[in-house]
Amino acid sequence: MTLLLSLPVAMPLAGAALAVLAWRHRRLQRAIAVATLGATLVLAVVLAVTVERDGIQTTQVGGWPAPIGITLVADLFAALMLVIGLATVLAVLVFAIGQPGSDDDAPAFHPVYLVMTTGIVASFLTGDLFNLFVAFEITLTASYVLITLGGRREQVRTGMTYVVINLLASLLFLMALAFVYAATGTVNMADLVGRLGVLDPDLRLALSLLLFVVFGIKAAVFPLFFWLPDSYPTARAPVTAVFAGLLTKVGVYAIVRTQTLLFGEDRPSTLLLVVAGLTMIIGVLGAIAQDDMKRILSFHIISQIGYMILGVGLFTVAGLAGAVLFIVHQIPVKASLFLVGGIVEHSAGSTALSKVGGLVRRIPFAAGLFGLAALSLAGLPPFSGFVGKLALVEAGFSAEEYPIVAVSLVGSLLTLFSMVKIWNGVFWGIPEEPTPELLATPGRLHTPLLMNVSAAALVTLTVAIALFAGPLYDLCERAANDLLDPSAYVQAVLP
Repeated sequence: MTLLLSLPVAMPLAGAALAVLAWRHRRLQRAIAVATLGATLVLAVVLAVTVERDGIQTTQVGGWPAPIGITLVADLFAALMLVIGLATVLAVLVFAIGQPGSDDDAPAFHPVYLVMTTGIVASFLTGDLFNLFVAFEITLTASYVLITLGGRREQVRTGMTYVVINLLASLLFLMALAFVYAATGTVNMADLVGRLGVLDPDLRLALSLLLFVVFGIKAAVFPLFFWLPDSYPTARAPVTAVFAGLLTKVGVYAIVRTQTLLFGEDRPSTLLLVVAGLTMIIGVLGAIAQDDMKRILSFHIISQIGYMILGVGLFTVAGLAGAVLFIVHQIPVKASLFLVGGIVEHSAGSTALSKVGGLVRRIPFAAGLFGLAALSLAGLPPFSGFVGKLALVEAGFSAEEYPIVAVSLVGSLLTLFSMVKIWNGVFWGIPEEPTPELLATPGRLHTPLLMNVSAAALVTLTVAIALFAGPLYDLCERAANDLLDPSAYVQAVLP
């Protein structure tokens, strides 16, 4: 079990080292990256099956007992996030390999991409707050390189905003760690469950709000989202796709983990529901106001985070189960939409709605993929988004939180409207100012096979989530029970 928990963290890091050694051999770098992520995904699936069958799995790195040493923990929530996250990372890597120019001029792409994966995996598996900070920093350091890869002026400008905001968030996280340690004498999350419980309620609430702000910046909740819409669209398509699919969800994962495990009855439920509603509506209104496909989708990252915070804010089994299911659905859906955006940009030379049009006839396969993913994002039946939103709406009705339910339904209608806007502008109609690529190619536009295959794989994954929604929801419900009752988690870490 020690290897099953530690290898998913160690393997991408070892793969990054091998990719550095193969610096001048791009095909070898690609083979190393794909093999590493494929093997890590297999390990994650085995770990998830083991957790589902035998319960929470833990290991103490180096043999140092908790709460002194480094603890790795996998419960159902972490295992689900690990599997869906690694599947998405692998699919996006295949897209990057298939996209001409995506990694040809950047020998650092594959090593840095694998380092970022190491940070993501460690974020899901770590059992203490300090190592969560370390995992975040590994992820963010790699993301600083990836978001500016290519070195265009616009990339560097918006990338600097991303770097500065996340550095400030990291500083705030470090301060929060200092306050937690000063108040309790530990940063091990299982140990904190008991030690936070004896603190003054006002101090617990202050620590809860401070951690929510830290992770809220990383998750891009209202009003802490302002850095995201400008930063993401300027990066290369694979980078934007993996950022959209995973990085903000790591922030949401941290919110769920800390608010449910550490703070008991001192959770700021009302605040979370208000933030959720504002995040949904401000995000989707920002999307409607845009005239570029990638910017519309970037604002939708923000809007959809609101639905996840809604489930957390209810603090019920049904609400958390809906939130977990919604996160699992959102990771591949958002990544697939940005991959389709990459296909559009590669084929037509732009993603501006006024410059492209009629692509349903010129790249019909990509148009079909967008249609499926967009309907899922909007929450229409029978797609995975409908299943996730239905679970959240039912949880809201059960908790008698009718205003936030109404806000979520309005958000869904506006999401559908913005998806129709992309469809009409990009795949239907005639462009107002056609790009040179469209003018030069009157027939069908060519898309490399691997780009189509990777985008199709993620869309297929979203369809599978809808088809197996019943068993998957049962797993999410079990995960929610474990989140709300931390006794099993504490017993596994501190027997």
